[in-house]
Amino acid sequence: MRAIVIESFGGPEVLRPADVPTPEPAADEVLIEVAYAAVNPVDWKIREGMLAGMFPHEFPVILGWDAAGTVKGVGKNVTGFRIGDRVYAYCRKPKVRFGTYAEFVTMDHAAVAPMPKNVGFAEAAGIPLAGLTAWQSLFDAAKIKGGHKVLIHAGAGGVGSLAIQFAKHAGAEVLTTAGSANHAYVKSLGADVAIDYKKENFIDAVRKREPGGIDLVYDAVGGEVQRKSYEVLKKGGRLVAIVNPPVDEEARRYGVEASHVFVSPDGEQLRRIGALIESGAVKPPAIQEMRLEDAAEAQRRSQAGHVRGKIVLKVR
Repeated sequence: MRAIVIESFGGPEVLRPADVPTPEPAADEVLIEVAYAAVNPVDWKIREGMLAGMFPHEFPVILGWDAAGTVKGVGKNVTGFRIGDRVYAYCRKPKVRFGTYAEFVTMDHAAVAPMPKNVGFAEAAGIPLAGLTAWQSLFDAAKIKGGHKVLIHAGAGGVGSLAIQFAKHAGAEVLTTAGSANHAYVKSLGADVAIDYKKENFIDAVRKREPGGIDLVYDAVGGEVQRKSYEVLKKGGRLVAIVNPPVDEEARRYGVEASHVFVSPDGEQLRRIGALIESGAVKPPAIQEMRLEDAAEAQRRSQAGHVRGKIVLKVR
């Protein structure tokens, strides 16, 4: 099968096309013929070796953790899927080796879910990692509920696009940071307030609207943005981060709680997200479509930041 692989850590230039054996599904796995794979920041972080201490790697590595496609085979223990089913999945495995920048990928059936019926493969590919990240952050970690006031950093990104909608569906009031070119986009997703991080100090903007502080900050940026975000939280508020793990001492100093989420595959949660999309309560992130052969350029764009929604690679 066709795939894009790396044989060593490095820059985008280490990505190359290759012909590799087509995988066979194990007893509990589904074989997916990949129609589209999404590009995520974790892909170029793996490429550069930044996750080498977290997961075992075996070269050559096929990058990519998001897939939408068609079931082409099932293991002997799999009963919930049939050949021909349209599915999507967050395909992170214990070892970094067989990803989704390829014509086929296998994944444990518990991580796979039927695609929402009202979206195509390209849109579906952009949902799993970002959707599960936002879901597990807001509902599992933050325990978001109606009436909460929430600041979502990087609202126009893949995770932010879905986080805004999940928060609004939960009944929260949503403030988000985004460049002015993306203000109409984030407001179309339900954001109540859009803050131009290039021109405004988000601390001043939030305090002006909510002088008593807000309940939750969802940080998809990290670094200095994360450190400053404690200043907008009320006592007992919460910060949930997905880039840099928070420093416990900083959280204690401000009298808030802080946690870090590294997303886990979960087919049941994908089914719940899919139901929201089918109902019209949530829509997929905006997508930019590129060819599988352009994976290196796609990663350059991802690494440069400022991508609205998700980049997806057309595999078939």
